[in-house]
Amino acid sequence: MTIREHTEWVERQTLQPAATCAADSKGRLRPQAECEYRTAFARDRDRIMHSKAFRRLKQKTQVFLAPVGDHYRTRMTHTLEVAQIARTISRALRLNEDLTEAIALGHDLGHTPFGHAGERALNDVASLHFSHHEQSLRVVDLLERDFAGLNLTFEVRDGILHHPRSMPPAATAEGRVVTIADKIAYITHDINDATRAEILKMSDIPCEIRAVLGETTSEIITAFVRSLVQNSRGTDIRFDGTVDKAYNDILGHLYRTLYRDPIVKGEQNKCVNIIKQLYLYYMEDARRIPPEYAVIIDSEGLERAVCDYISGMSDDYAINRFNELFIPKHWSKV
Repeated sequence: MTIREHTEWVERQTLQPAATCAADSKGRLRPQAECEYRTAFARDRDRIMHSKAFRRLKQKTQVFLAPVGDHYRTRMTHTLEVAQIARTISRALRLNEDLTEAIALGHDLGHTPFGHAGERALNDVASLHFSHHEQSLRVVDLLERDFAGLNLTFEVRDGILHHPRSMPPAATAEGRVVTIADKIAYITHDINDATRAEILKMSDIPCEIRAVLGETTSEIITAFVRSLVQNSRGTDIRFDGTVDKAYNDILGHLYRTLYRDPIVKGEQNKCVNIIKQLYLYYMEDARRIPPEYAVIIDSEGLERAVCDYISGMSDDYAINRFNELFIPKHWSKV
């Protein structure tokens, strides 16, 4: 028995019936020999962690556009926080932690520069539909490894695609855990960032919400996780009624206050303009896009290649390209 086979045996003995055992995976897009040491889901987790798209998350916006300071969230810190919360929930529910972590680490790989503002900008200007969850799947299926893709398992790919609550639920309990962990992470940590920026005070949040969830980051996460663990059954991952109401109330409060705050949105119009101008520039001439994207142009057209290229940019890279292309440089006589 190999180490992987022993791990698969342990999963069958210890995980709950609704969990997804690695040995029962529906497989990969392309058949591949199994690893001697890692299960299929652990292997997927490692492939995502070592991908270029994952490394670029460190310079992509979460909520605050181009924040000054070391402690504000980026898309990468958000992703790591989602993975930690999701693993805690999965461990308590005796679900597959490797599958949960792989989905969590991959769920935002397709995000544009400048967060959801960049996503909306690309959607406004492009004729094709663009959504970050579909792009995340495209990243792992095609764009990584020089357009060979990561060849992930069905279960990880399904969880990445279906992680937004606007989508039909994931096929696995682990994918459904990531969907809720994503919301827990961004609600809790957006509050933390907003209080750090002095945009929001905990006392601004209605007292009836604080009475249910608490007032510190730890208390809020604990309240959400405890409710999920106590009320979830099988693939039905849910809060109790009181916490579910508090969740929706605090989310509504943040949309009315934080997410529309002039400081948070202050540079948004500039970021939107960067995305739109870059799109128009590359759409004018296919030769302007890096030559490696020729394979996408040939198979799916220039617009698809341009959206792939721009969505893969970090915030800094997009700003630098815009400056190089559209901002005049000072002339000096040598």
